[in-house]
Amino acid sequence: MSGGVQERAQQDRPLQGIRVLELGNYIAAPTAGRLLADFGADVVKVERPGTGDELRRWRLHAGDTSMLFRTINRGKRSVVLDLRSDAGRAAVLALAAEADVVLENFRPGTLERWGIGPDELEAVNPDLVLVRISAFGQTGPMSARPGFAAVAEAYGGFRELVGEPGRPPSRTGFSIGDSIAGLYAAFGAVMRLLERERARAAAEGTAPRIPLDARAIDVALNEAMLSVTESLVPEFSAYGQRRERTGGRMEGIAPSNAYLCADGRSIVVAGNGDGIFRRYMEAIGRPDLGADPALASNELRWARRDELDDAIGAWTAARPSGEALDALDAAGVPAGPIYTAEDVIADEQYAAREMIQRFDIDDGAGVREGVAMPGIVPVVGGRSLPITHPGPDLGADTREVLAEWLGWDEARANALVQEEAA
Repeated sequence: MSGGVQERAQQDRPLQGIRVLELGNYIAAPTAGRLLADFGADVVKVERPGTGDELRRWRLHAGDTSMLFRTINRGKRSVVLDLRSDAGRAAVLALAAEADVVLENFRPGTLERWGIGPDELEAVNPDLVLVRISAFGQTGPMSARPGFAAVAEAYGGFRELVGEPGRPPSRTGFSIGDSIAGLYAAFGAVMRLLERERARAAAEGTAPRIPLDARAIDVALNEAMLSVTESLVPEFSAYGQRRERTGGRMEGIAPSNAYLCADGRSIVVAGNGDGIFRRYMEAIGRPDLGADPALASNELRWARRDELDDAIGAWTAARPSGEALDALDAAGVPAGPIYTAEDVIADEQYAAREMIQRFDIDDGAGVREGVAMPGIVPVVGGRSLPITHPGPDLGADTREVLAEWLGWDEARANALVQEEAA
């Protein structure tokens, strides 16, 4: 990093000084840890000996560590400990005693079976914030069931609405259920940290202490997905209305869709506002539709959505995407291209806000120079904060963390590292 970037990297990090112990694998808990690390928390990721987090080999194109792992685990430190061994569990409890937050996304009951559950954690650290992510939550008749995000998306009502009508539901191209659960988990962690600091400031030490398992942040993947379905449940409850898959459209909103252009690229146009609709129709040479009183409101337009999409599609099909977008922009109609990864990397808006940052990354088969990585959201000070570093090599920080957090000398740290590797 240059001097200026280094200085900015140390600024505007509101979670600086917060220690987070991440016991999670895959995507959900690591996403929460990544968000906390982005804003300054010292996130120590505990990984199993030998293989580490299985995400290291997901979408692996070369070497031994995927770009997926490097992205979701950026800004963290990696410690190798075996949670099934006595030495590993003892070290985890020792680290938890020094932590502010523990993140985990094992099946409910796993930490308890390993002897590092809420009772043991509270015994070593009564002020700890515990964040737990699971498929269906820590309580209820389904709590013990395993489940990845794909299953949770289905249970949450989300998957039923994704895809084309008359065809089986599809899924998004990313593990959206894990990502949204991670967002809630990070929010929950910060919420509890704020609550803890307020209690300390008010010196409310005489209030009855709530047990850690009762005040833990409990994020269920299916509930995280249910929470983003907007009025899906209220509409059915109130009116018996069952939402259906609508492909590129949004139920009850028209015209808003993706349209194919003459150059083979598609654009998205959201022209569903009443005033926007009239300008939209002028821009595509159909002022008759814009002036039609039977299309004056959104609900009326929805009833004639096929007619509107046919008119718009005919217009876009006759011109290249750039020309279509220029005309819509001149008319004040919200529209945009459908970006590929290549488009994102080249985009001047992302560049202006430093939302694409580059790193030389060793994937185990060689160094990939200038690898582009998405920046930190939300923006502070007009542009993304600098990413400190991509996800760590397996166990790269074990000795350093044991020394910094626990005060262990080199011999003791080396002894544990050798025992865990045996």
